[in-house]
Amino acid sequence: MLEQILKDMYIEPALLNELNEDQKQQLFIKLREEQKRRYREHEREWEEAEAKNKLKPKKSPKPGKAGKPVKTVKFLTGKDNKEWVWVMGEHPNDQSIEHMLQKEAQEKALQQADKEAEELRKKEELELRRQYEEDRRRLEKHKAEKEAEIRRKREEAELYQTLKEARLEAERLEKEKKKTEEEEKKKLQQLQEIQERNRRKSVERADTYKNRRSTEIYSKWKENREMFERMAIESNKEVEKSWKEQEKKAKEAEQKRREMARQARKECIESLKRVNNKIHATNAFKAASRLPPDLKPPLPPKRNVLKDKNVIKKSKPRTEPLPPDRKSVVEWFVSEEKPKGAGIDPDTGNVAEWFHGIISRTDAERLLEKKAVGSFIVRVSERVWGYTISYKAQDRLKHFLIDTSDDGYQFFGANQVQHETLSDLVKFHKETSITVIGEEKLLHPCGQIVEPPDHAELFHSQLQITPL
Repeated sequence: MLEQILKDMYIEPALLNELNEDQKQQLFIKLREEQKRRYREHEREWEEAEAKNKLKPKKSPKPGKAGKPVKTVKFLTGKDNKEWVWVMGEHPNDQSIEHMLQKEAQEKALQQADKEAEELRKKEELELRRQYEEDRRRLEKHKAEKEAEIRRKREEAELYQTLKEARLEAERLEKEKKKTEEEEKKKLQQLQEIQERNRRKSVERADTYKNRRSTEIYSKWKENREMFERMAIESNKEVEKSWKEQEKKAKEAEQKRREMARQARKECIESLKRVNNKIHATNAFKAASRLPPDLKPPLPPKRNVLKDKNVIKKSKPRTEPLPPDRKSVVEWFVSEEKPKGAGIDPDTGNVAEWFHGIISRTDAERLLEKKAVGSFIVRVSERVWGYTISYKAQDRLKHFLIDTSDDGYQFFGANQVQHETLSDLVKFHKETSITVIGEEKLLHPCGQIVEPPDHAELFHSQLQITPL
């Protein structure tokens, strides 16, 4: 199945949904490796063809339209006639990244403080201008009232006094008017001086505020940067710690796989030895049958009583990479898997509690959603020639495809342990986790909750059903 996917560089979406995250990552890695291999092969062929001058000359760029120049990109070249490259930090006059960041932060802090100080200065100037206008209007009003009073007194004097008295009174009123004007002018000048002093003080306060505020902003930026650096260091420590734990688990899992491979090689060698012993014994027996009656034949080698577990019944090659319909899956199970004892408990001879028929992913999740962590079922897949283990994890439900295309049972992907029977795979992963990171162990099998059971069409109700 994996070879077919790598050949087509395509996987059906329905089949992809059946894979869990680890299997998807493994499949992506395999597809990427195949893509790189094809790319290198294509590059090698291209270089060979170019060496033999069999490549066609490249087409010249199309000329631009009338009146419009052709857009081109030219790179600046250095003394060596190669693209000019400037690597920051290599020149002695280059500033360090830390210095550049600090300088940029100081400039931003100064700009922000300058903006705030300018807004504060404008606000104070607006208040001073308003106060000055109020005082100026008050003085003008007082001046107008004073002039009106003087004019009224002069008119009264003209009515009731003699000419001499009226002239004297007019002179007195004129002096009083001039005195009042001088006082008003002096007060107005004082107001202008006060306004100018207040404006200068406002500018000074704005400058002081700008310097103080820029220092505060820069200090706050520096504190935030130091805090982020501490958080980044702590996060890196946690990531490194998690990575080391995962690496340790991966090494332990790799050691287990190596030990299993070593044991498999050992059993294979022992099996070959037993086969050779049988061949030698057969040859000796045939040779003894041709000897004269008075000669005794040599003794055959002792028979090894160990059972050969490496002999796997070869299944017929499949004409289609994926099952076309449900009927084909049923026929495949009845003709190929049922004779192997798939789904049968070897201890009781009945259908295993964990075995289910052709049920959908949704039904499997509904069956396991209220079960304890570690609960699982093995269901016949309608997407591939194989099975799917649906597993209840701590945070979610997981699904693992079991491939049967190599006359054995193994999880989908590369470097997977192959088992002789489906029961052996389930039994093995009761003690060994399916993935290193997830630590999925098949602890609690989940049985049937419907009648008739969902695997009735596979066994035709001829076997006893294990109750829930």
